[in-house]
Amino acid sequence: MHEQPPVLPCFVDPASTGGAATAAPKPGQSIVISVYRTKIAGHCRLITISWYRDLLSHGFSVSIDKSVDSCSDNGSSISKCKVELRPWHFWRKHGSKLVHVDERPVHVHWDLRNAKFSGDPEPRSGYYIAVVSDEVEEAVLMLGDLKKEGYKRTGSRPASIDATLVSRKEHIFGKKRFTVRSKLHERGRHHEIIIQFSDRNSGSSVGGNIDPEMEIKIDGHVVISVKHLQWKFRGNQSITVGKARIEAYWDVHDWLFSPGLSHALFIFKPVMLMSSSTSASSSLSSLLSTSEGSGASVSDTLPGFCLYLHGWKLE
Repeated sequence: MHEQPPVLPCFVDPASTGGAATAAPKPGQSIVISVYRTKIAGHCRLITISWYRDLLSHGFSVSIDKSVDSCSDNGSSISKCKVELRPWHFWRKHGSKLVHVDERPVHVHWDLRNAKFSGDPEPRSGYYIAVVSDEVEEAVLMLGDLKKEGYKRTGSRPASIDATLVSRKEHIFGKKRFTVRSKLHERGRHHEIIIQFSDRNSGSSVGGNIDPEMEIKIDGHVVISVKHLQWKFRGNQSITVGKARIEAYWDVHDWLFSPGLSHALFIFKPVMLMSSSTSASSSLSSLLSTSEGSGASVSDTLPGFCLYLHGWKLE
């Protein structure tokens, strides 16, 4: 019997260590989580924007973490704003909410009355979300394509330091095929990412063995092809997208060996953002061993953007 390779630290399920971020979403519930780093109340902080959507609910939340240079309490959130976008709550598609960060007023403003969605929880266009530090009248984070209108309606100006997108995490569902549109770079364009899983019979038609395979396509081009997946369920490969080099990692162990609703993890990290003195494997191991539980750990471990895809396989 083939001995399974050890579980690398970067792929340890945070649920076993108390990470709240890994609770299984409802089947069919799409979740998109983006983490931004910016400056609020004199400190560098992380703002997490979480979008969710299923048959019964649709909304988003904004949470502001304490200072990322603080050494206490695992960087737990101190301020949070949640907005439901159900049809009978139409008024909530436009509004604002006051929160406090270190006892200083911060307003979260949003306008999604004309937002256009394409089946994803996050809108494609026709909206803005602004996080405004009232004491300096700066929008420390402005999202959406209606930014000019956002600055005007909130009476704020752009922040002196632009917010940086640290990471993006998406939960997607499927049986054999997973499709998502997402960025591979902080300021890059959106790419179509398709992950195709297949079971093939090897040997004769009688008594043949299942030999699973996996393909990853980006913008219609096959960038990764893995055969004999039952032995190669964890791995990594450098790929090229446009002119950029990306280090891609996968762990599909639970797809193959865990019954019921199970998920695989895919990570895409621009190689150019890594230190030349640190290997990709060791950098990502350090990054992921702490990133699942809180956004603060993501930014502290390694600079630059990282995309996480949680693919939930439905039987």
